[in-house]
Amino acid sequence: MNTSAQPIAKKSNRLFSIDALRGFDMLLISGGGAFIVLLNGKTSWHWVDVLAQQLKHPAWNGFTFYDFIFPLFLFIAGVSIPFSLNKGLATGLSKQYLYRKAFRRMIVLIILGIIDKNTPITFFEPSNIRLGTVLGRIGVAGFAAALLYLNFSLVKRLWWVAGILIFYYAALFLIPVPGYGAGDLSFEGNLVGWIDRHFLPGRLVQKTYDENGLLTQLPALCLTVLGSIAGDILQSDKKERKKIQLLILAGVAGIALGLVWGLHFPINKHLWSSSFILLTAGMAFLSLALFYQVIDVWKIRKWAFFFHVIGMNSLTIYLVYRFVPFAQISKRIFSGLYAPLPEDFQPALDAFGGLILVWLVMYFLYRKKIFIKI
Repeated sequence: MNTSAQPIAKKSNRLFSIDALRGFDMLLISGGGAFIVLLNGKTSWHWVDVLAQQLKHPAWNGFTFYDFIFPLFLFIAGVSIPFSLNKGLATGLSKQYLYRKAFRRMIVLIILGIIDKNTPITFFEPSNIRLGTVLGRIGVAGFAAALLYLNFSLVKRLWWVAGILIFYYAALFLIPVPGYGAGDLSFEGNLVGWIDRHFLPGRLVQKTYDENGLLTQLPALCLTVLGSIAGDILQSDKKERKKIQLLILAGVAGIALGLVWGLHFPINKHLWSSSFILLTAGMAFLSLALFYQVIDVWKIRKWAFFFHVIGMNSLTIYLVYRFVPFAQISKRIFSGLYAPLPEDFQPALDAFGGLILVWLVMYFLYRKKIFIKI
């Protein structure tokens, strides 16, 4: 982990759109939309209730916008890979050095993820420690995608993605689960859960499986590999219009394939089904195309500054939001302002005040040019 105190050069090759999209995504991963969820059913505005429902995961099969948030971050992590690895190679760093750097990053993220999900850590009761974490998944996916990027062309990486998604699909439908048989995609009978129960030590967050467990790591890392392909497009010498067209084409293709595949292999975030991966990858390509077009091509940036500040310190906001009770601090500071309002609204306002406070912390770091990265 290092703290950079270097200013962001206006003429650098860094794309404002990538940081802004990362910031938008990490804000929601960290819980920045909690105030909207807390308003569900408490206003006469139908659109608030609809939006709040989209910020919750479905019970099993199905899809909401909130299901897209974590896959989008895995995708964005991949977008950055061509920029960082090609820069390293251009400065004379060896592949072996880059392998070690990616591996160290993975280990650090795994450790941070375990700390994040288990505080206070039950050192003397390891069976209560959860090993499947968001940060750990990001670390493993980033390491795998870096290895593939350094050794395979764009086309061959696409073949890797296709092979992994087909293998995962075949495994869930063809490998019989004791007591349930093959092809059982129910909550209790799926292969993912059986593998987690038998081979993943510690606590499983869903009891019968862990949504960030062992087998689902395979399809999940495909999102980061596909993100590296988007990064290749953005870093290429193609004209901006051509880059946008390629991103849109990839997005539409991903969504179409995901929906068609979903007719047999249901779109399911809990299982990270192959159809879910393609659908969310397609949405990620389109989101990147939109942000890139508006922010870096049309240069309309003021609206995105809020997200850019977060995107420059995405790991920091994730951990700060986890360990600092901003909603409680907000209540202490601001509750007098909205004390006359109905009590039902106050938790949402506490959460909104917490969002303001955490952004101000990120803005302070931004102004001081403190960017904590791994």
